[in-house]
Amino acid sequence: MGQAAAPLEAMVAGGGRLPRHVAIIMDGNGRWAKKRLLPRMAGHRKGIEAAKAVVRAAGEFGLEVLTLYAFSTENWSRPAEEVGELMGLLRHFIRADVAELAENGVQLRVIGDYRALAPDLVKLIDEAVEKTASNTKTTLVIALNYGSQAEITQAVRDLASDAAEGRIDPVAITAEHVTARLETSDWPAPDLLIRTSGEQRLSNFLLWQAAYAELLFVDTLWPDFGRAELKAALDQYARRERRFGGL
Repeated sequence: MGQAAAPLEAMVAGGGRLPRHVAIIMDGNGRWAKKRLLPRMAGHRKGIEAAKAVVRAAGEFGLEVLTLYAFSTENWSRPAEEVGELMGLLRHFIRADVAELAENGVQLRVIGDYRALAPDLVKLIDEAVEKTASNTKTTLVIALNYGSQAEITQAVRDLASDAAEGRIDPVAITAEHVTARLETSDWPAPDLLIRTSGEQRLSNFLLWQAAYAELLFVDTLWPDFGRAELKAALDQYARRERRFGGL
C-alpha cells in the first residue's frame, strides 16, 4: 500500500506529490441551470466564475499548468444562439479578466483552431496571449475549438510530409516525434485529468497526452467546482500510486 497522503498545505510547502499539470473537462453548466429552472446561459455564466476561482486556486497551490476544455469542435452542433452567447462570454472574460491573470503571474495560452473564430475574437485572444507571455507562475491553457483527434491527425500529416520529403526516416519515427508535433509540446503531459458532472468519458480531449494521466470523475457540476473541490482532487491524486506500467 502507498503512504498516507499529506495535507495539501504540507504538500505545497514541501513541493511533493503535487501534479505539475492538471487538465479539466468543465461539464455540467446546462444541468446546473436546469436544476434551478434557469436558462442554460445562467449556467455558462456561473461556469465562467468557477473557472476564474479554479485558476486562482491553481496559482495558490503551485500548479505549473492548468488546461481547461472550454469549447470543443463538436460544440458547434449546439444551437447557434447558444454558441453565439458562449463566444460573447469568452469576449467578456478576455476583456475583463486578462489584467488579473497578468497581475497574478498567469501566462495564457490557447490550443485548438481558434483562428476559425470571429476575427475580433481572434484579435482579443492574440493580444491576451501576448500580454501574458512573460509570466511564469502558472500557465493557463484554454482548449478552444479543440479536438484531440484533429490535433493528432495534423501531427501525423506533418510527420508524413517530412518523411515524403526525406527529412525523416519513417522507420525512425517514435512516440516522442508525435508528442513534439502536438500543440501541447511546450508543457509536461497532464498528471491529473478531471471531469465534472459525473460523466465518465474523455470526449476527444488530450487523448494522446493523457495516456498515463490519473483520471478523476466527480459528480460536482462545473459551476459548483471551486477551490475546495480542486483541493479535494489534489488530495486524491496524492493518495494514488503512479506506476506508469511498472510494478
